[in-house]
Amino acid sequence: MKDSTENQAETEPKNRDPQSLIYIFGPCSAESEDQVLMTANEVVKKYPNAIFRSGIWKPRTRPNNFEGIGEKGLPWLQKVKKETGLRVATEVANTHHVELCLKAGIDVLWLGARTTVNPFYVQEIAEALKGVDISVYVKNPISPDLNLWIGAIERIEQAGITNVVAIHRGFQNYDSKPFRNLPQWEIPIELMAKRPDIPIICDISHICGNPKLFAGIAQKALDLNMAGLHVEVHPNPESALSDAKQQITPNELFELIEQLKFRKDNIDDPGYQAILELLRREIDDVDAGIVKLLFNRMEIIKKIGALKKENQITILQVNRWKEVVDHYITEGKAMGLSESFIKEILNSIHDESMLNQHDILNN
Repeated sequence: MKDSTENQAETEPKNRDPQSLIYIFGPCSAESEDQVLMTANEVVKKYPNAIFRSGIWKPRTRPNNFEGIGEKGLPWLQKVKKETGLRVATEVANTHHVELCLKAGIDVLWLGARTTVNPFYVQEIAEALKGVDISVYVKNPISPDLNLWIGAIERIEQAGITNVVAIHRGFQNYDSKPFRNLPQWEIPIELMAKRPDIPIICDISHICGNPKLFAGIAQKALDLNMAGLHVEVHPNPESALSDAKQQITPNELFELIEQLKFRKDNIDDPGYQAILELLRREIDDVDAGIVKLLFNRMEIIKKIGALKKENQITILQVNRWKEVVDHYITEGKAMGLSESFIKEILNSIHDESMLNQHDILNN
């Protein structure tokens, strides 16, 4: 007869299997047949279910940089597929790219951030994919616009593509340090809420731009229950013709994955669920209090707006606002809250306050 410990071990959900995730590994650009095959033959040793990626058309910000090997690289990807059994992927930015990739038997196409941002480009690609059974991965647009991202996904779906995956690669910002592109996790989280049927994987290479940051971002993505990771891998990153600073060697990739924690999605333990529900109720009570306080604050703001209107005073009082921000950043830090968190909350409240006062002054 089995004891209770053995029964528990059989029924308790296990941590996610690292091999069960969607992995996209490979060099930023296909530079030579040897480089592509060398990378693929290393990747397949540890991750035979991975998708091997390599860009052959590279949209660059400025001209006269390496813009990819072009159509010449497609036979190299075909050879990877034949010799290793890995599925192969590359980026497409127009209908000509799509047609060439379909003829070459490419398994996965992805739309880059510069393509996703333009609905005209996306629609043309979608039209070229009608009636085709292929996987399409859609990167977020370079701007933090969730509707553009969802719109691109919907255009591909309306073409009849059923296997669509979203790739979170971060967003351009005038000050994204220490990252190349800001993660802005709230945007992919909102995509998860709006489209729970669409898997999201994280492109840690484009978010970080620096391998020293890879582990932290990869772990955050997994802890947010993202479906996989996208990592640029090159046999000799220092010599790469594009994005050399954000690529790692196959061995560095293996070390990275091995150090990550692949936690459970959930657990059916009644004790855990009871405590979780209790804590969530406490959060609900706190959130209700916050909303009520915000309402009360805006009521006071309306009175201030009316007073300023009566006396013909401008809305923004910079010195007063600076005092408020400095004071509550100091208070927040003393309580263990980050400066960026306090700033973001205060700025949101201030923006709403300015809108309220503006409406009062102009009505």
